[in-house]
Amino acid sequence: MNSFKVVFLLASMLFFAVLALDIAVPTLVLSIMALSNWLVLSSGSEGSQYGRGAA
Repeated sequence: MNSFKVVFLLASMLFFAVLALDIAVPTLVLSIMALSNWLVLSSGSEGSQYGRGAA
């Protein structure tokens, strides 16, 4: 019975560790994407296409 508790404890720890990674990894990826987007937009020239009229 004691080995069942150890196996259940390890399975629970693995489940919650994977659950935490399931939240942390997409958050990190989205943060890097937002930072790179901000860097590209902030380093752009003043004559970008957003301020122009129809060609």
